[in-house]
Amino acid sequence: MRTARTITATAAAAIATAALSAAALTTAALPAAAGPVTDWDRMLAQQPLVRTADTVQAEVLRGGHAGFAGLVLEDDHVALWWKGDVPAAVRAAASRGEAPVTFEAARHSNAELREAAKVVQAQRGPGVHAIKVPADGSGLVLGATSEVATRAVRVDVPVRTVVEEPLAPVSRQNDAPPWKGGATIVLGNAACTSGFSVRNGDNARFLLTAGHCGNPGVRVTDPTGEYIGTAGAKHGDHDIMLIPTGNVVNQQYVGGGDSNSTEVVRGWGDVYTGEYLCQSGVTSARTTGAPVCNIKVLFFYADREDLVEGEQMNGQPSARPGDSGGPVYGPSSSGGVIAKGTVTRAAGARIGFQDFRTANRDFGVYIPL
Repeated sequence: MRTARTITATAAAAIATAALSAAALTTAALPAAAGPVTDWDRMLAQQPLVRTADTVQAEVLRGGHAGFAGLVLEDDHVALWWKGDVPAAVRAAASRGEAPVTFEAARHSNAELREAAKVVQAQRGPGVHAIKVPADGSGLVLGATSEVATRAVRVDVPVRTVVEEPLAPVSRQNDAPPWKGGATIVLGNAACTSGFSVRNGDNARFLLTAGHCGNPGVRVTDPTGEYIGTAGAKHGDHDIMLIPTGNVVNQQYVGGGDSNSTEVVRGWGDVYTGEYLCQSGVTSARTTGAPVCNIKVLFFYADREDLVEGEQMNGQPSARPGDSGGPVYGPSSSGGVIAKGTVTRAAGARIGFQDFRTANRDFGVYIPL
């Protein structure tokens, strides 16, 4: 069977000593002056920032520190936004990173904003379609159809309204076993994109995709009708679903719609505001001849737990019908890619995707190495 693919119809206080200087950080992973900087070059250049953010976030998660507001990848450093005094353990973690870390004063912690978001959730009318939590702790951002839609909202944190189109669900040609990410999968009358090959603690194997592509029990095939598996566990609120199937491999398609080009998926990672990523949904791959890259992470949603919003920075469509469930990823410094999430929604250049940590938490799945 020919292998190809298809998809369906989401401080001021101190600077940590770093192994890389700011100047080196912005140039270390970039190509020589012989050619232009590509989207992939930009993502590779961010890897010291990502690894530094991982180090800081691990301590935040381990210690349950209440003042944490967010982490932002800036051009040449990581900004850690914090309400109150930064604990010594967090400062120590920041000092171990590869990149400089600045400590910025936040007006509110992430936990405070999420509690305020629950109040907004109870008050909001139909015109408010999103509640977003900025990483700088400045307040809440409401996505709405009009300014009028948010006038009834009363909450004890600053609220900013953005009038914008809501993110809507988006739903490669002929993959073959072992099944890979970025390929067309058919669930009943819906065509979507496979996300990542994953395993759980029992070493059972699955394909991860978007929950809105189908329901548990539906038969899943490739476009030629070859059986992949039967849809299994689903978390509707997070729009993720597992398809049990024994014959999978930790690879994903990265070329155009008829391309057989694949990359090895070398584990999964957390997502950070300011991070640049790609998505490899089938429809976009067919339309553009390549993955959609230069997607910058902007917000995490409070009303749809851990939904991440990004924007394609050239103004191009971020995702298309049939891209649902497809892989969102960044580069691995050792070659290949790192799983970051799965496509679930889009609105023009804006994209909504579910981060991989949520799938790990909901289903206990991981990327086999």
